Amino acid sequence: MSLAAASKHIKALENAGLIHREVRGRTHMCRLAAAPLADAHDWLSFYERFWTDRLDALERLLREDDARKKAAPTPKRTVAKRGVKS
Repeated sequence: MSLAAASKHIKALENAGLIHREVRGRTHMCRLAAAPLADAHDWLSFYERFWTDRLDALERLLREDDARKKAAPTPKRTVAKRGVKS
């Protein structure tokens, strides 16, 4: 990663409030701001549980539907015969 790209990423993290930067001469000291990350983690954890529960329910429904389709007798298809032209 180039220095310019790293600098852009650090600036984006700083603008988002995820890090605090202190400049000492040519040295930039970055400290992690844990509170916003903890908030993001809590939010993501809620939606992880939400979607996991929903997807598990969908999987159950699809498996039940497959089981019903396998258990139901399949109707026999009849093929219509076509007349032969002379």
